[in-house]
Amino acid sequence: MKRKTETAAKIKGFWRILGPGLVTGAADDDPSGIATYSQTGAQFGYGQLWTALYMLPLMTAVQEACARIGLVTGKGITTLVKEKYSRGVLYAVVSLVVVANVINIGADLGAMASAAQLLVPVPFIVLTLVFTAIILLLEVFTNYRVYSRILKWLAITLLAYPITVFIVHQPWATILKASIVPHFEFSFAFFFIITGVLGTTISPYMFFWEASQEVEEDKKRHLVKKGSKPAISQMSIKRMRIDNNFGMIFSEFATWSIIVVGATVLHNSGVHDVKTAADAAKAIEPLVHSFPNAGFLSKLIFSIGIIGLGMLAVPVLSGSAAYSVAEAFNWKASLNLKLNKAKGFYTVIIAATVVGLILNFIGIDPVKALVYAAVLNGVAAVPLLFLVVKISGDEKIMGEFKSGWLSKTILWVAFGAMAAAAIAMFYTIL
Repeated sequence: MKRKTETAAKIKGFWRILGPGLVTGAADDDPSGIATYSQTGAQFGYGQLWTALYMLPLMTAVQEACARIGLVTGKGITTLVKEKYSRGVLYAVVSLVVVANVINIGADLGAMASAAQLLVPVPFIVLTLVFTAIILLLEVFTNYRVYSRILKWLAITLLAYPITVFIVHQPWATILKASIVPHFEFSFAFFFIITGVLGTTISPYMFFWEASQEVEEDKKRHLVKKGSKPAISQMSIKRMRIDNNFGMIFSEFATWSIIVVGATVLHNSGVHDVKTAADAAKAIEPLVHSFPNAGFLSKLIFSIGIIGLGMLAVPVLSGSAAYSVAEAFNWKASLNLKLNKAKGFYTVIIAATVVGLILNFIGIDPVKALVYAAVLNGVAAVPLLFLVVKISGDEKIMGEFKSGWLSKTILWVAFGAMAAAAIAMFYTIL
């Protein structure tokens, strides 16, 4: 009995540590991520499976640097860019984040509506309006503590894909080799998708969201005092790293699982292009193959996953855009503040979500929009990642918690990999 009590206490304590890192990692596998990874598996089989393994240290280092920036300085990335660089750089950063996020919001809302249509015969427009209203009501009218708990539990919906991986009969020797040995094809299609894979994994909105949420955590613990840096201990850094590392491992394991499922179930059965939500839902049919009406059950699980992760990701996207704009113009910015106390901040959240919603009414295919949003993120992340590297390694800003040689090395590798993928994609177009 005593052992059970101690184990339960340890699990509860570990769950309490998890926060910005877990939410950011789960939001990374948003509907855009699921569509991109499913398309990767369907189009190239196991050919890009190695990206999951090699992206893990890059993604972990990038997000650790962003989290450390917010935790140590008590300021968001945009505030630090404003203090250190010119107005031109500041406005370019804010514009990149807002544009990329709004397009991603639109794609995610469209995907949620398409997924819901697999279950209920309700018009696409009505469903996008309903999801938009629910997300805005939750984000605007619940405080950070309640809302962060909701986001943490929504992260569990990612488990459908890892479970499917171990239900389906897999060619494990082939998968193991493909997971470790890089494979390249010098074509536009290959580099387009790999830019999307990198972009939906190491995304700009994640940089700004995790840094800002660490600031929120500082405020929650009353560590932020006006005019001075938060009183951060090595234990605070350790807890942040545990949260961040777990979130990124969880995220990349889900990424690997989605690609494997897409390759085994879709590619190997002749589906090489994911055109609709129904196509993507087929990937998890093996999860329920022994049940009557397996087709409906797979659509149900897929839809719940897409809707749950959309509910998680859209607020992260609009929230990170709002933090960025609010910091640029010295507005009050916090999910703990009520609407009348942070009007500019919440106005950006509402505007970004509504504009994203409107993008669904101009005739863009929801599934294709998800992949294009991922590719846009891959291109936009390159200059923003450069700034993260510079800020996290600046002793004047970070003090004793500046990036060490290992962190700097991995961050520069991440920057180089994303720049190379984007350049290769544009080169193959030409």
